[in-house]
Amino acid sequence: MEHRTENQPLYLRLYERLRGDITAGIYPFGAKLPSKRTLADRHGMSVITVEHTLSLLTDEGYIEPRQRSGYFVCYSENETFARPLAGGLPPRPHTRDRADEESFPFSVLAGAMRKVISDYGETLLIKTPGAGAPELREAIARYLRRSRGMEAQAERIVIGAGAEYLYSLLVQILGRDKIWAIEDPSYEKIEAVYRGCGVAPRLLPLGRHGIASAALQECDADILHITPYRSFPSGVTASAGKRRQYLQWAARPGRTIIEDDFESEFTLSTKPEETLWAQTDRENVIYLNTFSKTIAPSIRVGYMALPEPLWETYEKNAGFYSCAAPAFEQYLIAGLLDSGDFERHINRVRRLERKKIREGQ
Repeated sequence: MEHRTENQPLYLRLYERLRGDITAGIYPFGAKLPSKRTLADRHGMSVITVEHTLSLLTDEGYIEPRQRSGYFVCYSENETFARPLAGGLPPRPHTRDRADEESFPFSVLAGAMRKVISDYGETLLIKTPGAGAPELREAIARYLRRSRGMEAQAERIVIGAGAEYLYSLLVQILGRDKIWAIEDPSYEKIEAVYRGCGVAPRLLPLGRHGIASAALQECDADILHITPYRSFPSGVTASAGKRRQYLQWAARPGRTIIEDDFESEFTLSTKPEETLWAQTDRENVIYLNTFSKTIAPSIRVGYMALPEPLWETYEKNAGFYSCAAPAFEQYLIAGLLDSGDFERHINRVRRLERKKIREGQ
């Protein structure tokens, strides 16, 4: 979904214009885009601004540069060129244990902890509601709106003690009698939790752009669990065309996508990755993320945003559970989100990563 505004930077306005032209087929698969100079003259902006736009479109898999030839559209709603990975998986950068310079600043974290104790006092001893503290749910909704273009309602956000807990909760909500499917390979705990809950998920082979097209088309699952950004351990990020394929797959009645967005905040792009949630109005995408990567591994707090049609099902099948995430950590994260400290940390890490790449580290 597009969110145009006159206050947007010029590069984002051009990005949305070109992305819309590409997805509408004005620039079809394989077409060459106008030159940077032509685009700059046509839209009244500098070549540097155009280069920034083209970099974003490249990062998200809409176009690809060819040496001395320009930029060509590589987006297609009917990708057939994505084959299962052969000859081993490409190495995924080891990012689970970040270097000290990329860790969340402990001084900031300590200050936020002291503020929580000061502000909430003995309230910290009171159990939060089953879906989580309203303060955190509202802070997450605001964060998703301003940073990811997602209109997730705070009252339909569920807080849990990490991703694994939420995986098991999803089985409780959606039902183990449904047919589930996951990426192959995928983060091992996804399959382990589902099998532990009595679900035997179908394994769909990953191609270089996401789940192989043939496997996706033949999949008769009711629920598809995907990690579109840098799936672990393969490192595969779903292309723009593949993400559209996922939404086309989910267009059939009764189908649901679980969008596991772990680590996507650390994209090297200057613009966050698009979420499937923000690209559809079918209300059949569940968005899931955690703070164990972005703040600290010891912070066992995750969340999922449920579409409105599933909220009643959640309340019926799992609404009676108490929230397993500590109240103190919930209030702490809410403070980090609302103060801007969380986003400042994310932006700092992304700048450091881009600097390392430029310097050839």
